[in-house]
Amino acid sequence: MALQVMSVAVIILGVLVIASLTVLLALARQVGVLFERIAPMGALVTDSGPSIGESVPRMNLTTLDGRLVSVGAARDRSQLFFFLSPECPVCKRLLPILKSARTAEAGWLDVVLASDGERSVHERFVRERGLHDFPYVLSRDFGMTFRVGRLPFAVLIDGSGVVRAKGLVNNREHLESLFLAKEIGSPSIQHYLGKAPVE
Repeated sequence: MALQVMSVAVIILGVLVIASLTVLLALARQVGVLFERIAPMGALVTDSGPSIGESVPRMNLTTLDGRLVSVGAARDRSQLFFFLSPECPVCKRLLPILKSARTAEAGWLDVVLASDGERSVHERFVRERGLHDFPYVLSRDFGMTFRVGRLPFAVLIDGSGVVRAKGLVNNREHLESLFLAKEIGSPSIQHYLGKAPVE
C-alpha cells in the first residue's frame, strides 16, 4: 500500500515538474517577445534640417569666449553639437552626462554647446553650471540650419562634414545612441532595429 502511495506521489510530482517547465518556457518566450517590442530606442530623429548622410553647410561660429568653431570643414575629429537652453530643465539634467560622454569619447569627438538668445543670460549659465571647458556658441542661424524646434537636440557631424546622427536627446541612452548609430553606420537605432525608415 505504501509503495503504491509513493508511486502515485512520484507520478504527480513528475507531472508537476513537466507542467512547471512548460510554463517557464512559455514565460521565457513572452519575455523575449516583450523585449523585442520595447528594445532600447535611440534619440528621436527628426526629418528637418540636413539629413543623415548629407553634408552640412560650411559655417564659422564664434564662442562666448572668442574661439572659432568651424562647421562642415574637413577635420580629423567628429563634432557633437548639443543644442540647449538655460531655461530647459532636461538640458540641465543632461549636462553631467554630457561632461562624462565628452571625457569617454575624447579620442575622436569634440563637444560644442549651441544656443541663441541674450549673451549675458548664457554667460551667467556657463558660470553657474561650470561649462567653461565647453565651446559655447550663440547663433540663431545655426539653430535654423538644423531646424531645431525642441530641446535638447544633438547633431553628430563626422570629420568630413557629414551628419552621421541627430535627434532629440532626453537621457544618457539617447545621447549614446548617436555614437552607436555612427559606429554601426546606421541612420538611427530605430532604423537599425527595423522600426523606422531612412530619412
